[in-house]
Amino acid sequence: MASWGPNRLDLFGLGSDNSLYHKAWNGSQWFPSVSGWEGLGGVFNSPPSAVSWGPNRLDIFGLGTDNAMYHKAWNGSYWTDGWENLGGIFNSPPSVVSWGPNRLDIFGLGTDNAMYHKAWTGSYWTRGWEKLGGIFNSAPSVASWGPNRLDIFGLGTNNAMYHKAWNGSNWSSGWENLGGVFNSQPTAVSWGPNRLDIFGLGTNNAMYHKAWNGSNWSSGWEGLGGVFNSPARVVSWGSNRLDIFGLGTDNAMYHKAWNGSNWSNGWESLGGVFNLF
Repeated sequence: MASWGPNRLDLFGLGSDNSLYHKAWNGSQWFPSVSGWEGLGGVFNSPPSAVSWGPNRLDIFGLGTDNAMYHKAWNGSYWTDGWENLGGIFNSPPSVVSWGPNRLDIFGLGTDNAMYHKAWTGSYWTRGWEKLGGIFNSAPSVASWGPNRLDIFGLGTNNAMYHKAWNGSNWSSGWENLGGVFNSQPTAVSWGPNRLDIFGLGTNNAMYHKAWNGSNWSSGWEGLGGVFNSPARVVSWGSNRLDIFGLGTDNAMYHKAWNGSNWSNGWESLGGVFNLF
C-alpha cells in the first residue's frame, strides 16, 4: 500500500496466478471498481513493496521467479512498459523507501543473507548492488526521517535487532545491536525529523517497541502486550501519532494507537478473519 497525497490510496497484491494487481482510491471512488483490480502483469515470488516519492508517482518492487528484483513505475499518466529487471538474487522480499523527490532506496537479503542496497538518484540506478554486510534471519525494514537519511533494521542470527544508518555521506560502522529477541521481522516508522519507532514480536508473540528521540534510544524494549500471529504494520499520519495493526490468535485484526502522550488501552479488535496481512 502507498499514498502519494491526501485522499489517495494505492493497494497492491499478488493474485492466485502470482501476477501483480492494483486498486486505487481517488477520494470518492475505487478504481477500476469496488470489486475490480487492475492487472499489472509479471510473475512474482515475493509480496510487492510500493513507495511514492511525490504526487502522482508510484514505484513498485518485487522478486521474480528468478529471485531478481523487478520494478514498475506510474508517472501520473501511465505505467512503464513491462517490468524493469534490476538484477541481484534475493532471499527476502524488498524493503523500499524514499527520502525525497526522485529518490528511491531498495534493500534486500542476498543468498548469503547479507544486506544489499541499490538507489535511484533521479537520473540513474546506482551500479550493481551495494553490500552492507551482516547476516540476517529476517527481511529488512527501512525508514527515513528526512532528506539524505536512511535507517535500516533486521534480525541477526541471534534474533536480536540490528541497525545501520546513512547520514548523507557515510554508512555507520558495522551494525548496532539494539538487543531483544524476536519472532518476527521488524517494522520501522518515523513521524518526524530525528524520530524513529521500531516494533517487533517477542518470543511470547507480544508486541515490543523501542524509540529514537534524536539523542538516545529508549531503554530496553517497551512491552505493548497482545498475542499475535503476524508481524506488525505501523503507520503515522502526523507528528507524535502512531497506529499499529496485527493479527491476533483468532486471526482478527487488532489496533493500538499512540496519541503523543499515551498508548490506547488494550488492543482494539477490528474483526475479520485473515490468512495474510
